[in-house]
Amino acid sequence: MSVVNGLSHSPSNLIGDRWESIEGSDIVSHNPAHPSKVVWSGREVPGDVDRAVSAARAALPAWSRAPVGTRVGVLRRFQEIAKARKDALDDLICEETGKAMWESTAEAGLISGKVDITLEEGPRSGRHRVDTFEFDLGGSKTARCHFKPHGVMAVVGPYNFPAHLPNGHIVPSLLMGNTVVFKPSDKAPGVGQMLIEMFDEALSGEGIPPGVVNLVHGRADVASRLVTHDGVDGILFTGSWPVGRKILEANLERPGRIVALEMGGNNPAVVMPDADLYQAVVEVVRCAFNTTGQRCTSTRRLIVHEAVADRVLPAVVKAASSLVIGDPRSGDPVFMGPIISQQARDAVFDAQRRFARQGGRVILESTPIPGLDGWYLTPSVIVVDRFAIGVDDCGCDEEVFGPMLRVCVVKSLDEAIEQANATRYGLAASIFTADPGAQERFLAEARAGCVNINCGTAGASSKLPFGGLGFSGNHRPAGAFSLDYCAYPVATMIEGSDAATLAQGMRVDRSWVG
Repeated sequence: MSVVNGLSHSPSNLIGDRWESIEGSDIVSHNPAHPSKVVWSGREVPGDVDRAVSAARAALPAWSRAPVGTRVGVLRRFQEIAKARKDALDDLICEETGKAMWESTAEAGLISGKVDITLEEGPRSGRHRVDTFEFDLGGSKTARCHFKPHGVMAVVGPYNFPAHLPNGHIVPSLLMGNTVVFKPSDKAPGVGQMLIEMFDEALSGEGIPPGVVNLVHGRADVASRLVTHDGVDGILFTGSWPVGRKILEANLERPGRIVALEMGGNNPAVVMPDADLYQAVVEVVRCAFNTTGQRCTSTRRLIVHEAVADRVLPAVVKAASSLVIGDPRSGDPVFMGPIISQQARDAVFDAQRRFARQGGRVILESTPIPGLDGWYLTPSVIVVDRFAIGVDDCGCDEEVFGPMLRVCVVKSLDEAIEQANATRYGLAASIFTADPGAQERFLAEARAGCVNINCGTAGASSKLPFGGLGFSGNHRPAGAFSLDYCAYPVATMIEGSDAATLAQGMRVDRSWVG
């Protein structure tokens, strides 16, 4: 029995109270920096989806009726466990994703912090929005609104933030009384297992019966089985638009099921002539290429005013060319490590060649890095005439999930806003300008869920909502608003007397009921 470094169990599914070994070779995660190194290896057991959902369903009545203080106690214990295992978690994130260690460490630190944000109380807190409230309807009648858990939540996680993003669904789900079945990314299964080991330890440590949190590993077929399962009441998904579309299509006959989709982006950054150009270049380059361009909020499109294009573009190219790329565990400062896989790297190179054939001007070419055996690549910067929806050329509305930045030059703020909105996505957007009027126009007219001023598109505050529209999501903001989709409101009217109202045309005598 092989146990991955930092994990408490061999590769396993958690069904109810049992960690069941699934050692095998159906699902294999490799270290992107050293592809010959296997990090985690297991087999798929599709039938475990049914068993996990049944376990979650059986645990639901007791967990949903448990006092809020009991659920808070579990989350506080989880928080302490997450702090204690932080070093092991950031090490495993680095191993499975190839993130630079500074980014892996940052992600691991967010896990315990999510508990504080979720449990925060006050007028701007998420808990305030899901608190019971009531008011007088007049006479002896009272109105009340309270919130109930959806039930069994299916959480499907991504590989780019394999701990932080699913954790952002699971913590609020548990607080509101839901039970969970989690399927982690098949590219980062070890991280997913470690996250659930921590939740399991917290639940058992508080004496909670089994089945509240369950884990099932798998690839697309297992995910499909989970998100279409009749025993599931909600789907909390982070991933790509094509997969999100399949989830929506598969659930058209289930309108009552909550489906919260957090997907990708083709995010623009606009640079106007009055901007602090140093600030703009730093933020654009940072947000285009950190996490090797594998963030849904990565800056994909730079829209720069012609008055400063000849200063901004050379600086962006020079800054991108100067980024330190190397082993995520290097003792020297490393900005970015490898991309997740050979397939992902090939997709960037293929897009670069295609855009060049279609008229794009490659001013910085993405290439493999000689001497490194992992899936390393340098950044790409490509100038296009303009961006547009529904075209098949270098300005097409396509999310390339890697370190590629496309650039267009505009003549005015009007054109800049039009180009920023030339996308079916709508996750993040930013503008760099000192003009308050331009800032207000951009805030009002940019079609995105996260709109920033004088800072980049990547790097959201966990104390704000997070989410997008269009191909980026279905208006189910995560982050600080995650509690909102983890419960549903129940409207209640309560009559406190026997003063039933007879409507016009009605006649009922008390003697009729004895």
